[in-house]
Amino acid sequence: DDIRVKVLKFDREKERVSLGLKQLYPDPWEKAEEKYPVNTRVKGRILSLADYGAFVEVEEGIEGLIHVSEMSWTGKIKHPSHILSVGNIVETVVLSLDAAKRRISLGMKQLEPNPWDSIAENYPVGAVIEGRIKNIADFGLFIGIDEGIDGLIHISDLSWTEKINHPSELYKKGDEVQAVILEIDKENERFSLGIKQLTPDPWDAIPEKYPIGTRVSGIVKNVTDFGLFVELEAGIEGLVHVSQLPKGKEGGPLKGFHVKDEIEAEIINVSQQDKKIGLSIRKLLESAERDLHKSYV
Repeated sequence: DDIRVKVLKFDREKERVSLGLKQLYPDPWEKAEEKYPVNTRVKGRILSLADYGAFVEVEEGIEGLIHVSEMSWTGKIKHPSHILSVGNIVETVVLSLDAAKRRISLGMKQLEPNPWDSIAENYPVGAVIEGRIKNIADFGLFIGIDEGIDGLIHISDLSWTEKINHPSELYKKGDEVQAVILEIDKENERFSLGIKQLTPDPWDAIPEKYPIGTRVSGIVKNVTDFGLFVELEAGIEGLVHVSQLPKGKEGGPLKGFHVKDEIEAEIINVSQQDKKIGLSIRKLLESAERDLHKSYV
């Protein structure tokens, strides 16, 4: 081929002549900032795809990048090839342009309104919603709320009283559940939900229900080195510390106590904030001895 070129450099000593072809035409980047200001809509052809995004030819000599995070507001796109192909003509929005570095950042999701802008209006905090469980993780349940938006029910917000090791103990994928909206964080795109908030916290009534000095009965749920855990009602347990057990038993104060035993004890402290109830068998026996002594006298 016979081609027309431009002499860029002449080096007599090294006997080299540097030539250029693109220099016969004006540099498209010289007027790129004027031609493509931020927020301008531009169409281009997909030249190539990478794990992190798609390269788009805006015009001959100018390529822009659509980062994978700028392709959808809500869709979790693992690879651009899931929604784009080389040769596609796409419409984009200019996000930033650096003519000196010959870089232009483009976005596709900006062509559509951000659903998180209206999510707080459509779903006020405190409202009760119903949704399907889309995924179960160690730390909670993901619930489908709106198109592409999932809410998280943390494992700590599943029950006021039950000790849940894994959400799958109570729920399975596909279940329809009701939940209360706890918080919407638009900036971090987080939607927090709770199931236990559908019912009152039973601990709110515990101080009145179990005042100090009350005699109660319960079932031993666990025997540890430091005492007994006793279930007073469904989900409500109290601790009889080893120091509050009767003394003088051969083999230690825990000797003779087993799981599923029904025992009686006296309430010695209640902490609604820490959700703890202190029990004492020793004090109950001492009270009974005092009552017997008074009766005898």
